[in-house]
Amino acid sequence: MAVQKPPPPAAGKSAPDSTRRSEKSRRAIYDAALALVVEAGYPKTTIEGIAARAGVGKQTIYRWWSSKADVLMEAFLDLAGQAVPEAGREPYVFPDTGDLAADVKAVLRATVDQMRDPRFDVPSRALAAEGIVNEQLGRELVAKLMQPSLDLYIGRLRAAQEAGQVRPEIDPRIALEFFISPLAQRWLQRTGPISYEYTDSLVDYALHGLAPR
Repeated sequence: MAVQKPPPPAAGKSAPDSTRRSEKSRRAIYDAALALVVEAGYPKTTIEGIAARAGVGKQTIYRWWSSKADVLMEAFLDLAGQAVPEAGREPYVFPDTGDLAADVKAVLRATVDQMRDPRFDVPSRALAAEGIVNEQLGRELVAKLMQPSLDLYIGRLRAAQEAGQVRPEIDPRIALEFFISPLAQRWLQRTGPISYEYTDSLVDYALHGLAPR
């Protein structure tokens, strides 16, 4: 049987846009994955569940991702990317005004804003908690979600070393933990309020120490 060409679209109508359809499906999958990890937890979130929630076939998900972890990682990256322009910030850029304290405080304040955003806080807390007990997932979280941000801190601290603002023997990878680790612990364990005042103090304590001046 000969293959016939489809008839041209009727006047005034355009052919379906497959790109738009794919993007709509992708966004539905992101939303479904983030919602399910909150409602059911990471272990009970499945590709089948995400597909059903998103209204797509599971083969659609497997065409784009190899696992539920990959889906969730990309959904989180997309979520974080949405928060950046909403806050009026340029993505993946650590400010360098020449004032290290001011620059780190600005970045940490933006982090506080993100942590306070329920869209980010609730699903990311569920995934972070699972990453503590699931070593493979924890490693993926660090590699795909955290490492890009850590690299920005490292780059800014190295620039400060070159400018003579930080001692040359300081290891930037260790130094950045003075800023972010206490904040992450307080956020995860809810040991205290997350505020600008708190993160500003972290920077002051880290850069100036605890000894009398």
